[in-house]
Amino acid sequence: MDRKKKITILGSTGSIGVQTLDVISNNPEMFEILCLTANNNLQLLSKQIAKFKPHEVVIANKSSFDDFVSNYTYDCKIICGEEALVAAAANNENDLVISALVGFNGVMPTLAALRAGIDVALANKETLVAAGDIMVNLAKETGAKIIAIDSEHNAILQCLAGENYSDIEKIILTSSGGPFRKRNLDEYDSITIKEALNHPNWSMGSKITIDSATMMNKGFEVIEAHWLFNISPNQIEVVIHPQSIIHSFVQFKDASIKAQLGLPDMRVPISYAIHYPNRVANEFPRLDFMSLSGLDFWQPSQERYPCLYLAYESLRIGKNLPAALNAANEVCVSKFLNDEIKFTDISRVIEMTLETTELYQNPSLAEIEFTDKMSRKKASEFINNLIK
Repeated sequence: MDRKKKITILGSTGSIGVQTLDVISNNPEMFEILCLTANNNLQLLSKQIAKFKPHEVVIANKSSFDDFVSNYTYDCKIICGEEALVAAAANNENDLVISALVGFNGVMPTLAALRAGIDVALANKETLVAAGDIMVNLAKETGAKIIAIDSEHNAILQCLAGENYSDIEKIILTSSGGPFRKRNLDEYDSITIKEALNHPNWSMGSKITIDSATMMNKGFEVIEAHWLFNISPNQIEVVIHPQSIIHSFVQFKDASIKAQLGLPDMRVPISYAIHYPNRVANEFPRLDFMSLSGLDFWQPSQERYPCLYLAYESLRIGKNLPAALNAANEVCVSKFLNDEIKFTDISRVIEMTLETTELYQNPSLAEIEFTDKMSRKKASEFINNLIK
């Protein structure tokens, strides 16, 4: 590109948003920030505005918006509300939209960007989990690219450079296994919030960190891989790899395997995504092979990681069931973080929600939204019954 790449970052104050801006700061002459969006972290947002000078900022939360315009100085346009968020994503001046919002909230803005034919660097797992069929088909219609930011899918994307997707025999997603990969199963009921938030390798937001502990995060990635690379659930394998050095493998029909390796640093896949299909030099730490004592792998068990297997089952059944999976999980993680349910209740409530979900063949966006709403309601009801 012979001019600055114009970017909107949805969720600039979250973990991925912050690291994206860190990557951009390495080559500021290559980017122009059209819009930053945030929700509650106003102090950080103020610093980002001063440093990166976006054309405009969207604050989704009304009370946060009122607080910001009353108490902070800024020299750009400040807008409030969900509609403004969608409009920012659909702005046809964008060359790239970074979708880094957490949860189902990322679906509509991402959809708006793809509908406008704008490339999306996707970190919001829930978008493809809840509405993968709609998103992928819309991208095909408009010519927009969905570029994976997740380290696992980004690794696969790199492994597939120059390859034919029809030659894929299997995709192998790696997982650290979270903080409880060796914990006695009898002690799972006593897992605390602090323990669950203590990820051994990655620094992430609280929601995705809990998803990593339950391995729902990896289940979501299985569903994402299905949509991103057009392969069946039977072609997607998950292995525990506690060192988080190999970020994923691709096995081809000739028995050859390609893997992408690196330190567990999200800035590396972010850099690949925002510069795609090019690579740009940076000063991030490099992997020293001489420092590695070994690389370990083993299969995750259903007893230890029931959420992973619920995700597989949701993908196999398809329809609107993955949307129900995501909605129930969001409710359960929120309740666990509020200390209202036990760690083991997360998978129990999700399973009960899935068992009572009304299925729609080829669900429309309206039916997915309805499924999301009803699944949240059911999950909350199941939780209330557990608490009684």
